[in-house]
This record gives sequence, structure tokens and C-alpha cells, in this order.
Amino acid sequence: MALWGGRFEGGPNAEMQVFSESLDTDMLMWREDIAGSLAHVTMLGEVGLLTEAEAEEIRQGLHKVEADIEAGWMPGMELEDIHMAVETKLGEHIGALAGKLHTARSRNDQVATDVRLWLRARLDTLDESLARLIGAICDRVEADGRMLVPGFTHLQRGQPIWFGHHLLAHAWSLSRDRERVADVRRRVDRSPLGAAAMAGTPHPIDRARSAELLGFGAVCENAMDAVAARDHVIEAVSTATIAMVHLSRIAEELVMWSSREFDWIRLGDAWSTGSSIMPQKRNPDAAELVRGKSGRVVGALNALITMTKGLPMAYNRDLQEDRNALFDAIHTTIACVRVTAGCFESMTVKSGPDLTGDFALTTELADFLAGKGVPFREAHHVAGRLVKTCEARDCSLADLTLGDLQAEHEAFTDEALAWLDPEVAVERRRSRGGTAWSEVERQLVLLRAQ
Repeated sequence: MALWGGRFEGGPNAEMQVFSESLDTDMLMWREDIAGSLAHVTMLGEVGLLTEAEAEEIRQGLHKVEADIEAGWMPGMELEDIHMAVETKLGEHIGALAGKLHTARSRNDQVATDVRLWLRARLDTLDESLARLIGAICDRVEADGRMLVPGFTHLQRGQPIWFGHHLLAHAWSLSRDRERVADVRRRVDRSPLGAAAMAGTPHPIDRARSAELLGFGAVCENAMDAVAARDHVIEAVSTATIAMVHLSRIAEELVMWSSREFDWIRLGDAWSTGSSIMPQKRNPDAAELVRGKSGRVVGALNALITMTKGLPMAYNRDLQEDRNALFDAIHTTIACVRVTAGCFESMTVKSGPDLTGDFALTTELADFLAGKGVPFREAHHVAGRLVKTCEARDCSLADLTLGDLQAEHEAFTDEALAWLDPEVAVERRRSRGGTAWSEVERQLVLLRAQ
């Protein structure tokens, strides 16, 4: 019998039953649902709405349901959702007393509680996974970061940098993802339990006590908001989406760097695949899948925003659809963070390109003149003309003589030629956040401390 059957003469249409059930999704929260019920029944006993004997019998029955599920019991579709499934199974163990469990609560505040408990735990897992990835990047910087590579803008060579400087740019973006995870966790960590359908309850419950039993830091202060709010779900998936954008950018570069055209790195065998027809292939599938899965999480965010944007207060059945988007987005993001960490932990860093005389050093010439008092705009044009000279001669900056430099501007001296050494150029950039190795080491200390 449906838990809401008193008002109806018949059961739902078979198609409606299939269409509306959420058990496949809800079973991912069965532990949270039983935990919420255990806290609720303990509170009911403490405030006198149940005798201590009744509360204890229900608690023991819930533990039996827990054991049933762990042993493989799967509820039938007719039970509709995890709440009905647990209460029905509880009734098989303790009889009519199971019906008292639902005193002073609704499925509306139950599901809101389950989702918050589930999400809070997964946010902790996501944070731990991000910390592992940042650590893996820092390890790679310490081991292989002192390799000269070109830094890019517009995917065109810009200036020489240490490889570690490039990697740390990704580590810092991931550190902000951890900040966002911590922020949303604070808003998730509020208990809706006891809000009932949306108006509260006439029974003398203690919502603070059930929140305490579940480890929540606070309660949702308005019963209607408690069951209707999904902004914390949207915020969590938004946080996951931003993290996935960062992971996708990292993945794109892992793909490029592992190509023969770059040949900077080699992904470990465990994170690469081959071709069914081309024996020589070594495909960066792990990175490509991370890049591809970002679309799933972006799609989940769009689905949640679209689903909730026009809903009246308070609970609407539309909100049942939030779990599919939430669960997939968070699971996918955690998996992608871990896979990316695996790529960094196992990869081999090979060598960067020879930057001797590379046009990426052109800014050094402009900066040299600026240091001699030449207005930078003028120095910029002078350096640009020297590149044009090299292109006309089909040579590099290393082939220019002091005479070539002075033909463009008299402020050039012998010292200017030394500025074209790639490593000297990199080490010269000691401003805070620059690519000099001392700055790389300073940032590593900060990231390790986090």
C-alpha cells in the first residue's frame, strides 16, 4: 500500500509508476536515509514522542534494514523511493510500530536531509582528491620543473619560462577550487530534518538535537526554505563545473605535450592506450576522457538551473530530478580529479625545445632598452624591427651582432647580447609570481602549506 494511499481509491497507472519512481537513483543514498531515520527516532524518544522502548525497537529494526541492504536486498519499483522502501522493510521487521517513525517529518525533509548528508561527504572526498592532485603537481615541479619551455599566449610562443612555473599556474587554479568546495560545504552543512512538508510540525521536536546527531553545523531556519532550497545543489555542481573546466585545460595540455610535435612528456602506460590498427600509437586517452567528461558536468549545471528557475514554493516533484544531475556531476568530477592526479604521478618529463635565439626572447631586448631609459613603446618597436630583420635573413636572434642591435638603437651595449640567454632571461623575472626559480620555490612552500 502506498504511504499516501488514504486519499486515493486505486493505485497509479503502470506507466506513471515507472515514470515517477526514483529508486535507482535513491539507492545511492540508502546509508544517508537510514542515518537520518536513526537520528530522528532518537530525537523522538528523547522528547517523549516515543517511549524509550519504542525508539530502541525502531533503531534495532533500522539496523536490520541496513543489514538487509548490505546483504543485497533491492526494493521493488512499487516502493517508489528510498524512504518508502526503508519504512516498508522496517515494517516487515517490527510491524505497525514502523509507522511511528514518520512522526513529525515528511518525505520532503527526508530527501533534503539525505541529499545534504550525501553531498557533504562527497565534498570532503572531492577536497581530498583535489589536494592529492595539487600535491602531485607540486611533486612534478620539484622533480622536473627546472626545464626551459616557451610560455604561450594565443598558443603562440611568448616568453621563456620554467616548466614548473607553467605547472604551478594549474596548481593555483585547483587551490581556488578547494576554496570553493569549502565555501559550499558550509552552506550544505545545515539540517532540514524536522521541517516536515514545508510548514513545520505541531509536535514538540528538537531540530537542533537531530542536527547534532547527524553532525550538521546548523539547521535550516525556515521550514519552507528547508525543503524547497536547491541553491546548495546548484552551487556544488557549479563548483564542480569550474573544477572540470580547469581539469579540461590541464588535460588539453597533457594531450599536446605528449604529442610528437611537443614531445615534452610521456604519460605512464597505465594512463595511455594503443590503437587497434596502428601499432606505434600511444594515445593519451585518460586526459582525453577528462577533457570530454567536462561536458557532462556543464550539462548537469544547466539542467539544474533550468529545472529550478520557475518553481513556486515549496516542494515540487520536479526536484526529484536534481539527484541524477548532482550525483553524476560530483562522481564524474571526483573521478576526473583522481585520474588527472594519476597522470601526473606516473608521467615522465622528457625535454623542452631549444630556445637559443628563439623569438620568445624578443621581449628581453625591449626590456633591456627600457632599463636604459628608452620609453617602452619605442623599445617595443625597435625589438619588433629586429625580429623583422631576422625573418628577412632567415636567422634567429642568436645570429644578430651588436652592430645589428645598434643599427636599430644606439642604447644597445655588449650586455644586451647576454640578455638573450634563455636561462638568464627566465631567472631575471624575479617579480612576485614570476618565473624565476626562487619564485617557483616560494609558491611551492605556499601550496604545500595549504
